[in-house]
Amino acid sequence: MSLNSSTLLNEEKSQGPKRTSECLESLELQTPSSFQDNPLQQLQLASQEVLEKAKKSGRSKCPQCSSSRMFYCYTCFVPVETVPTKEIPTVKLPLKIDIIKHPNETDGKSTAVHAKLLAPDDVTIYKYPCIPEYKEKRHEIALVFPGPNSVLVKDIAFHLQKYSKKGVCDKDDDCCREPLLKQAKIEPKEEEENLNECISNNRGEGTRLKKIIFIDSTWNQTNKIITDERLQGLLQIELKTRKTCFWRHQKGKPDTYLSTIEAIYYFLVDYHQEILKENYKGQYDNLLFFFSFMYTLIKNAKCCAGKE
Repeated sequence: MSLNSSTLLNEEKSQGPKRTSECLESLELQTPSSFQDNPLQQLQLASQEVLEKAKKSGRSKCPQCSSSRMFYCYTCFVPVETVPTKEIPTVKLPLKIDIIKHPNETDGKSTAVHAKLLAPDDVTIYKYPCIPEYKEKRHEIALVFPGPNSVLVKDIAFHLQKYSKKGVCDKDDDCCREPLLKQAKIEPKEEEENLNECISNNRGEGTRLKKIIFIDSTWNQTNKIITDERLQGLLQIELKTRKTCFWRHQKGKPDTYLSTIEAIYYFLVDYHQEILKENYKGQYDNLLFFFSFMYTLIKNAKCCAGKE
């Protein structure tokens, strides 16, 4: 991402002060309704002043590898010297996130690093094929990926219990005293009612979901990862339909194909509302701290270049 951001900044400067001034004036005259298709306008974000200053000063060194980068180093997962860590928001997530990155995915174009930068304690990035074994923990892990057997976020608790060795209930609960195979003989409606009751009675344990996996790659490259035997048998989650705001949208793909950071953000919003049953008040909005800034920056650069 930082490679293109620098190029776009140079494009903007090359247009001259007059062109830039005209563009900014045009943007200011637009009414809020002009942005109604942009959900990023409604985010509750920390101040992005530090990014504005970094943009003006240009590329800076990574404090670890000394590479020249804009805003952050996508190799070391740290902000550059002109972006103090203390001025970057930190987001606490309700569960752990593993991101499996395709080896051919260009580091500078990936948004996965945003999640690591903003939620460092809860996010781990693996480069395929070096990924963990998930088989023994599949009763508490799910994979976000569309497919014929994928389920919606709201149904995670119901489906995840099938992967648990003892179901979703405590050993002393009546509905868990018999094996799941025997319980399968109960009428489907009655079985679902019993299961929901057990889930409700054990709300203190949560839904047992402790980790969620995302794949970071182009859609054409996902087959190599999604067919890996280490990911087989995991519960697959499909997100509600939402439109992407990503500026590197893949040609020929529908606008419902989200970037990695968008998928993470929308999953957590749904999880907060559907599973935690809490009102969403922007708790995870700062996951889009860099994404939203880059979105606005690039939109403005395109405007000034006469592309929009």
